Amino acid sequence: MLELAIGIILGCCALGAGMAMIAGIGPGIGEGNAVAKACEAIGRQPECKGAVTTTMLMGCAIAETTGLYALVIAILLIFLAPGRFVNILLESIR
Repeated sequence: MLELAIGIILGCCALGAGMAMIAGIGPGIGEGNAVAKACEAIGRQPECKGAVTTTMLMGCAIAETTGLYALVIAILLIFLAPGRFVNILLESIR
């Protein structure tokens, strides 16, 4: 019975890490759209290249933080959480 509970804990942590990494899709799509629109804007008005590029880079940096937060959560769920949850399970049995 204990092995089943530990297996469920490990499986749920892996599933949660995978779901957290789905958040990496959003920044990729968002940054791709931002760069496409920036290139389009520069193509229409080349004299605004500096302002458009600066704004695009700032937006891409902010969008990328979502993916980085998801990566941190996934790493915590893979490496840190299973041990903590198994310890909590073992302490509750004693």
